[in-house]
Amino acid sequence: MELAHLQRVIEDTYGERDRARGVPSTVAWLAEEVGELAQAVRKGTHEQREHEFGDVVAWVASLANQMGVDLDAAVARYAQGCPRCGCAPCACP
Repeated sequence: MELAHLQRVIEDTYGERDRARGVPSTVAWLAEEVGELAQAVRKGTHEQREHEFGDVVAWVASLANQMGVDLDAAVARYAQGCPRCGCAPCACP
């Protein structure tokens, strides 16, 4: 799934509820999901990790929607490799 499509699906599915909840609460939910991902990385199964990665990406999409950020544009700076040195793999010291 492409990021723009994900953002549209998240908006269509949760947009009204997420905007009512507000940005501070969305950030709190995202932080909670990152914590769950950290636990899954340390002690979880592959399926649990996959689930938590999905949750984190979905909450990032929700937050981006609320903030008017296009995720495709946001990550475009990584399209050619390291945004700092321009190399892949990164050649930064």
